[in-house]
Amino acid sequence: MRIIAGKAKGTKLYTLEGENTRPTLDRVRESLFNILQFEIQDAIFLDLFAGSGACGIEAVSRGAKKAILCDQSKQAVEVIKKNIEKTHTKEQIEWHQMDFKELLKNRIKEEINIIFIDPPYQTNYAYQAIKIIIEKQLINENSSIIIETDQEKKIKEQLKELRIEIVDERKYGRASLIFLRQKRKG
Repeated sequence: MRIIAGKAKGTKLYTLEGENTRPTLDRVRESLFNILQFEIQDAIFLDLFAGSGACGIEAVSRGAKKAILCDQSKQAVEVIKKNIEKTHTKEQIEWHQMDFKELLKNRIKEEINIIFIDPPYQTNYAYQAIKIIIEKQLINENSSIIIETDQEKKIKEQLKELRIEIVDERKYGRASLIFLRQKRKG
């Protein structure tokens, strides 16, 4: 796994061992950032299930003002810290080792421009996260939320009850990226 573009381009990242973490493939990450290319500059980027930190570091490498990385796993946070050091992005990255709900409910004090949610498959964490994000007003109508999942039908069904709309969807083998925006008031 490596950083694809920007100031840390080509830097190989440390990854997590074992089956508990499923990293976003380079080709999926490259496609994601190509889609977001006009939104990333000076953005505040949140990666809720950060794993190795690759998506948040990629965002900063491509011009995001700040990335907030969250993972509950101690091993993941150790890898994130090593990757931040290796890519020289310490000044722009804030990391948290905690449950995503705790972070969203009590730690985020600013409006987020882009939120990437890649939870463990077979959970309803994406739905739970978006529900809290809307309740806590962490986004505005121009903010983007992206979910990576292999259960797009289930997630799309869950999202129907939230004030959110699907604006794009891409499929890459087993993984899908679902792009969301908050519905406009009125």
